[in-house]
Amino acid sequence: MPTIYALKPKFQQILRPLTSWLYRLGISANGVTVFACTASAAYGAWMALLPGSRWPFLALPLFMLVRMALNAIDGMLAREFGQQSRLGAILNETGDVVADTCLFAPFALLAGVNSGIVALVVFLSILTEFIGVLGQVTGGGRRYDGPLGKSDRAFLFGALGLLIGAGAPALSFLNPVLVLAAVLLAWTCINRVRQALRHAPS
Repeated sequence: MPTIYALKPKFQQILRPLTSWLYRLGISANGVTVFACTASAAYGAWMALLPGSRWPFLALPLFMLVRMALNAIDGMLAREFGQQSRLGAILNETGDVVADTCLFAPFALLAGVNSGIVALVVFLSILTEFIGVLGQVTGGGRRYDGPLGKSDRAFLFGALGLLIGAGAPALSFLNPVLVLAAVLLAWTCINRVRQALRHAPS
């Protein structure tokens, strides 16, 4: 199923000159990964501490784009400049889960939003990545199947943040959208299990 993840090669091509420059500066893949996770935690704290302010939500799409760029850059540094390591793999997977949690959870603090639905979305987001990694254990490869993978979630929450920051009443649309997101995340989990088993060696 097509997802925003399919655009990653073109995105990487745009970022390749910047990646080469960072390498010449001595920036490591693991350093970029840790920075992206730390920045996400700090941004999430900004959102959580000021749930009544529009600015953290209004700027969220831009931050999500920057985070996606950092995720692409750390991968290119690792693969193209010989920086792949077991520690890097652990940091990459853990950092993504921590970042998603920090950036999604503050939506539960908005007036009128069902915090239980937000918690479910966070849980299912973590589960999709857990199942994606398990694909490697079964021999089916790391799974990035949709319909609501990491890049798609970033786009969704960035768009929701933009609407809230622009003054749209969260109560009128956020809960139904989050319920739909939970359904799509459950579908993503099932799809990743199916594809991991399908591509696993007999």
